[in-house]
Amino acid sequence: MEQRHLGRTGLRVSRVGLGTLTWGRDTDEQDAAEQLKVFWDAGGTLVDTADVYGGGEAEYLLGRLMDRLVPRRDLVLSTKAGSVPDPDRRTDGSRGHLLAALDASLARLGTDHVDLWQLHAYDPYTPLEESLQALDIAVRSGRARYAGVANFCGWQLAKAGTWQLGGDRTRLAGAQLEYSLLQRGVEREVLPAAIDLGIGLLPSSPLGRGVLTGKYRTGTPGDSRGASEALAPFVEPYLDEAASRIVEAVSTAADGLATSPLHVALAWVRDRPGVTAPIVGARTARQLTAALSVEGLSLPDEICRALDDVSAPVHRYPDHDWSTL
Repeated sequence: MEQRHLGRTGLRVSRVGLGTLTWGRDTDEQDAAEQLKVFWDAGGTLVDTADVYGGGEAEYLLGRLMDRLVPRRDLVLSTKAGSVPDPDRRTDGSRGHLLAALDASLARLGTDHVDLWQLHAYDPYTPLEESLQALDIAVRSGRARYAGVANFCGWQLAKAGTWQLGGDRTRLAGAQLEYSLLQRGVEREVLPAAIDLGIGLLPSSPLGRGVLTGKYRTGTPGDSRGASEALAPFVEPYLDEAASRIVEAVSTAADGLATSPLHVALAWVRDRPGVTAPIVGARTARQLTAALSVEGLSLPDEICRALDDVSAPVHRYPDHDWSTL
């Protein structure tokens, strides 16, 4: 699998990453082991997790599998901290919480460092500079090699990335946000800021939470995320009429290219400007194998333009030059 630099850093990652959102919850150890082995055999290196995935079980499971299945040195481990299971306060970006969470992640993963450590979300109750100090401490102490953020909007990413460029601070390497043909909101401000600051984008849910595979065109399969009590609310927003038009366009493109809607949707986001590596989550090793076989596909320009048109978000003032409005 092709390797790409994450932003303007020396860190190289596979251009498709493996997500572990469901590990330890909907994905058991056997299925996780099969996925990791398939990913590694395909030349994949970037494995993404977080301290809250499965209540910590995803990290614990990944640590056990690295111990007996895939050498730690062959993987680029990414984890996140700052999201908390508190309905009254969903984020905690305090320096104390973040550093304690990192130590707990390292213990579950069974390693002395992660390659990429990300703030899981912006915390409006903690000064951003305090949260960013935790990134600096983690890198200086050797517990993290590179730092990034996730789920930051445009001004938050611009502020964080600019702050980190000053003094003896750790440059932000990556930003992880949802990005797909069904969710192009990052193109409004986040992506331009990331490109300008040299921050690599790591799209999550690049298949539109599974909807872009076409599996929901005639209903909700019983074994899908949309049928899962925990994940049905996650999928439901992308089952509307606008999404249906985009899914049909993806399916038409796939038919014309003699490939699958999954491949078309994944290749589209993988090769967008500013994107380093979409993070793919799969329920089974077979699904993951299908996703990874996109490696040899590059979409023709006319297909890209057609998909751009059918999924185009509405961006007006002040995103476009005011003099053209």
